[in-house]
Amino acid sequence: MPNRLAHETSPYLLQHADNPVDWWPWSADAFEEARRRGVPVLLSVGYSSCHWCHVMAHESFEDPDTAALLNEHFVPVKVDREERPDVDAVYMEAVQAATGQGGWPMTVFLTPDAEPFYFGTYFPPAPRHGMPSFGQVLEGVRSAWTDRRDEVGEVAGRIVADLAGRSLTESLPADRRPPRPEELHTALMGLTRDFDAVRGGFGGAPKFPPSMALEFLLRHHARTGSAAALEMVQATCAAMARGGIYDQLGGGFARYAVDATWTVPHFEKMLYDNALLCRTYAHLWRATGSDLARRVALETADFMVRELRTEQGGFASALDADSDDGSGKHVEGAYYVWTPEQLRAVLGEKDAEFAAACFGVTEEGTFEEGASVLQLPDPDGPVDAERMTSVKERLLAARAERPRPGRDDKVVAAWNGLAIAALAETGAYFDRPDLVQAATDAADLLVRVHMDWQARLHRTSRDGAPGANSGVLEDYADVAEGFLALAAVTGEGVWTEFAGFFLDTVLLQFTTEDGALYDTAADAETLIRRPQDPTDNATPSGWTAAAGALLSYAALTGSELHRTAAERALGIVTALGGRAPRFIGWGLAVAEAALDGPREIAVVGPQDDPATAALHRAALLGTAPGAVVALGSPGSDDSGEVPLLRDRPLVDGRPAAYVCRHFTCERPTTDPEELAERLRG
Repeated sequence: MPNRLAHETSPYLLQHADNPVDWWPWSADAFEEARRRGVPVLLSVGYSSCHWCHVMAHESFEDPDTAALLNEHFVPVKVDREERPDVDAVYMEAVQAATGQGGWPMTVFLTPDAEPFYFGTYFPPAPRHGMPSFGQVLEGVRSAWTDRRDEVGEVAGRIVADLAGRSLTESLPADRRPPRPEELHTALMGLTRDFDAVRGGFGGAPKFPPSMALEFLLRHHARTGSAAALEMVQATCAAMARGGIYDQLGGGFARYAVDATWTVPHFEKMLYDNALLCRTYAHLWRATGSDLARRVALETADFMVRELRTEQGGFASALDADSDDGSGKHVEGAYYVWTPEQLRAVLGEKDAEFAAACFGVTEEGTFEEGASVLQLPDPDGPVDAERMTSVKERLLAARAERPRPGRDDKVVAAWNGLAIAALAETGAYFDRPDLVQAATDAADLLVRVHMDWQARLHRTSRDGAPGANSGVLEDYADVAEGFLALAAVTGEGVWTEFAGFFLDTVLLQFTTEDGALYDTAADAETLIRRPQDPTDNATPSGWTAAAGALLSYAALTGSELHRTAAERALGIVTALGGRAPRFIGWGLAVAEAALDGPREIAVVGPQDDPATAALHRAALLGTAPGAVVALGSPGSDDSGEVPLLRDRPLVDGRPAAYVCRHFTCERPTTDPEELAERLRG
């Protein structure tokens, strides 16, 4: 019989709706039930494409004996971390403080007042590798709760007091200023020390795509001409594009590589990774003209549209790491890996030999049971490009016949904002109006479904219906970022207006008087601690994303209020950039834009005029860090929506571009080449 999760919209929660565990969703009712029964709460947090979440679910939550123990002595609560990042953040902070590590599934035991007292992540069904079994953990917690309740309460109280005492305010510089040039250089040196000069990327295994750090390096190169910064980007992007982390047949990136060589990925594909990396490769092409960067940007954009786009025009959260291996067993990577025998069955002997050499498929394999993850280990590529195209098409068609990985089709506002920015810019750079249209459709969905009449955002939607959860800081910031990028590409000032609504909410609901930002709104549900994390992880933090969007909006509108808020928010980058540049890469990228101006480009002329289009393209392709672009016709309604366009006449009746920086405007130009030269970093 289905449990309470059967009425939820989260695909992750629905995966657990038929468990024998009597799950509750996160709610006041669940904690009231724990009080009524006098039992603790088991909080289990995960997400739909998490491999070890599936493993623990199969081993423990589908087991009737374990479920009976849970149901009798606990109130079990299941949370989708992607739907409730605030709940996840608060308890992950406690887990990391107590154990020194974190991850998912996250397993936390709480008092009926939601105070944590025992923590963990994955627990096996039987003791192994020094870990207790999940059953032993349940018995131990039950015993402690029954026999030593006062001690449990004291532990929980100390943990909550410790969390409450943590503040970022003291980390901010007294003058709340953005980083200076020498401080950004120090951050560059920090990244250089961590750079893997042999295999690309930063640090060792596991190795994650460093999208935000790469954006900082591209902007730093544009501003300073640093060859070292550009070389790190080129080496890392080439290594990822040739490695197993990149889907050599269908495009798109997996979440991370389990090794230091980018060979074997953790196979889940997340919208946010692909949106960020699509934009990074597009910007690398913009800076260098790299054919590889162009190919990967377009393939990644096409992957997002083909595999993640929903019927309503938004973008789904993720594809699962696991799929049916053909025998009814769900196996990680089964959809993506190949053996020599499988190549021969699809391609025949000669083409299979060619494909094995090109993609690094061996009899020994690079993954499990003799299978190989496809790579392109030869940087020079195949000699016979036509043959390679034929091989890829046939392998892709054969792979499409395999059981597909599951898709988490909830639409997350923040990640769709990232996708909108990536698709809009990639479409504009490479003359792909279909990609710009996909970005516009997603933006339309966010306005129609996610936004209420007060311009407040719902974090998620599914099947065109909004979820019950309010947007967090990253939702407002990333959606504003995406809308500003879309406005720059389309010339439709309404997207700038919407971005302004969301950023006003950032100022009113998320920003403190001292310039700090919180991850949840002032009127959001009260948790044991109001989450506040400025560090970039898999995505830009809400804090640094807000700084970037505020800075761009201020450049477009001349708003001193938004500019001041952006600069004060960048104070955290001043504090952390030199110590931990890998974990505040987007903040460093925004700081580069602030230092450069950012430059403001107003392109004025009829949008159907080829001369206007040429100037607009030159403006979009400029590499000046964080430059903003406004497009409109003199006297049009759009000019009124974007103050940067006001009082910008044509020049001798011809379309013109105006470039301003630091409150000073250069003479207008009608020459796209001259404009391009002015915008080269």
